[in-house]
Amino acid sequence: MDHFLIEGNKPLNGRIKINGAKNAALPIMAAALLVNGKTTIHNIPILKDTKTMITLLQSLGVKVETKEHTVIIEADTITNFKAPYELVKTMRASIYVMAPLLARYGRCNVAFPGGCSLGVRPIDLHLKGFKKLDVDFHIEKGNVIGNTKSLKGGEIDLDFPSVGATANLIIAAVLAQGKTIVSNYAKEPEIFDLINFLIKIGANISFDNYSIHIKGVTSLKKNSSYSIIPDRIELGTFGMMAIATKGKVELEWNNADYISSIREKLNGLGAKVYLSDDGIYHFEYNELNGDINIKTLPYPGFPTDLQPPMGALLTLNHGVGIIDETIFENRFMWVPELERMGAEIKKDGNTIIIHGKEQLVGAPIMASDIRAGAALIVGALAAQGNTRINRIYHIDRGYEKIEERLSTLGARINRSNE
Repeated sequence: MDHFLIEGNKPLNGRIKINGAKNAALPIMAAALLVNGKTTIHNIPILKDTKTMITLLQSLGVKVETKEHTVIIEADTITNFKAPYELVKTMRASIYVMAPLLARYGRCNVAFPGGCSLGVRPIDLHLKGFKKLDVDFHIEKGNVIGNTKSLKGGEIDLDFPSVGATANLIIAAVLAQGKTIVSNYAKEPEIFDLINFLIKIGANISFDNYSIHIKGVTSLKKNSSYSIIPDRIELGTFGMMAIATKGKVELEWNNADYISSIREKLNGLGAKVYLSDDGIYHFEYNELNGDINIKTLPYPGFPTDLQPPMGALLTLNHGVGIIDETIFENRFMWVPELERMGAEIKKDGNTIIIHGKEQLVGAPIMASDIRAGAALIVGALAAQGNTRINRIYHIDRGYEKIEERLSTLGARINRSNE
């Protein structure tokens, strides 16, 4: 099994381009199933998760062609309506195919999702929303089976602004009869990227700060093309790696400033972080010295996906860091691994208290999920000595060729299966 070998204490310096956003790519690829024809999507990151989505689409009978970071999806005919457990268990985003299957064909059969060990991540918000659109569900042998004569618009008030439920319900409502209103919706940039894509292919969608309004259409445009936004989680992760190693990087961003909550926290600690007029995001080390409180929240709050790498960075801060995790109950699985490297962290339920120290020390450690894996790399790059990170298939789900890109910045990191 592949693992990373990292020689730490080497500053990261230089410039790289930030790839497309995984969390935008996956729902947009699924939404392309709404089109009875060809759709071209650019800036797709080459990851385990996007490859899994391609395999899932192909299993439904869809033609998919890939050219580097471009995916061409041709969904003229769907011959299978079942998303198998073998694929769904590896990636929770597989449930996004429910919406287009119900919208075009009135049926779906999707295994209960898996993907990350982040706790109970129920899909009840998805199912409650679909029922408002006139879908009947039953559970059979671990599969969620949905049927409808025809999707009908409805009013949906989400109990929580779930990104996954918001995306799934928007996709479904595009071809539903009448008007759908989704209130208390997720406002992450990836949701608005999905909306922009759907509008590009002919959907009738408007929104305000309280709700999204979708007027159903009978068909969508063929032969459309779209380029997804860059990945704000990758942006923040690479920036934190540079700061942790006392380096300075320029990250090619060329988009709106989606990480103001992270930028403000990092600058408050003493780092120098800013977006220049030429579209370059700059992350530069300066001595980290200050107490800090962080609470993960839906956008525009501090993102849960950047909590682990931020926590790893705070182990090197000259101060006390307190992190409250409000989204996922198992989001602190990186903590015991960094404790093996000498980090001083106290956990109390969904809160951790980090007492920063001068140096971490390399050790054998293990990734438990995508973002925990990123946190381990932050720690390993900054540590004294060598670190071996096992189970890096988790990291490959969210970061494209991360060892090659870090190497261009001066990191000493190698992939090995010995």
